[in-house]
Formats: sequence, C-alpha cells, structure tokens
Amino acid sequence: MMRMQPVLEVGSPADFALWPTDTGRSYGLLVLDGRTGPLDVATAVWQLADDNGGDPEEGGGPRPQDPLGDFLHGLSAGSYLLAPGGFRVTDTATGTVFDPGCCTGLEDRHEWLDVTDGPGEGWFGHDPDARAERVGPIVRLTPDASVEGGPVIELPVDELRRLVAGAEQDLRDFVRLAGSWARRQVPGHAEALTAALTRALAPEPGA
Repeated sequence: MMRMQPVLEVGSPADFALWPTDTGRSYGLLVLDGRTGPLDVATAVWQLADDNGGDPEEGGGPRPQDPLGDFLHGLSAGSYLLAPGGFRVTDTATGTVFDPGCCTGLEDRHEWLDVTDGPGEGWFGHDPDARAERVGPIVRLTPDASVEGGPVIELPVDELRRLVAGAEQDLRDFVRLAGSWARRQVPGHAEALTAALTRALAPEPGA
C-alpha cells in the first residue's frame, strides 16, 4: 500500500513567545493534514511565518509596529510564499520512504504533475537526491539517486494521480484547521493569515 503525505520542514522555535509552540521538537518533517495536533499547527504557522519573514517583493505596505503584526507581515502580505518540504511517499509494504530533499517546497509540488502528465520527470531536491521518473504506465521513485542500487518505489501512474489528489485534500484540511487555530490564537490577524495559508498551501487549481 502506498501513502502520500504533505510535509513541512520545521525546526525548534526556541525563544519564540508570541503563541505557544512545540519548543521541544528537533528539526524534521511535519505532516500537515486535518489531524495535525494544536501545538504542531502552531509550530507550522511559526515556521511558515519565519520562512517568509522578509518584506514582500511587491506592495505589502509598511511593516506593523507591534511584534505580532511585524512577525506575520511577510507571510500575510507576500504573494509568493515559501513552504520548504513537499510530498512524502511511503511504501508501507517495504518501509521505503521517498522524502523531499533540500531546496524544494510545497510551492513546487506542480512537479508531480510533470511526472504524471508532463515530461515524465520532476525535481524533488537534493541531499537526498530524490527523483521521480515515468516509465510507460509506471512511475519509479528513487529516494536517493546518489546511492547506487538503493531502494526504489514503483507504482502505476493512475495511482500516483490519486495519491496527489489525496495529498492536496490533506493540505486543504490543514488550512481549515489552521484557520480555526488562528481565530482562537491570533483573532486580529486570523483572516489575513488564513488567506496567506491558502495561497501558500491550498490555492485554487491553476492558480
């Protein structure tokens, strides 16, 4: 059985005090879906705001003077948002895991459509050198192409399309969950924050 999950690279929000987060976690990949726990939602929002903390390239207006508004400004006002991570694929029968590598993000997940319905291959980062290639009706996922003879995952193209659709639904479910969290935790910024999370993680098809 194959499973695909959206994951976000997160670290430890040490010395962050604007809302409660999981300060005890170490760097790793956090699954985003409708079952993500409250502290993990809070940590994911912190990470996304931190990753997009600079001034937006276009517009955005002046930075707010209050600490919370200032911290959320880049995420709330930015049009192109980064979300380091991607889609993780797990072959539950063998335990083989295909994780996104460095320097790729959920904003790049259109690469999966290149695999299923485009040129037939996509780029999914490095360290590990994660590669996907369509060979006829089959897609071959190589978790780390730098390892000769390493494990691979093979699955039908149609199954991969189904998995991608499910992972996209997981992101929409996470955004709804995060919107509820924002209304409780940062009510004055909830509308703008939810809109930003939608742009980053769950845009309309073709957007």
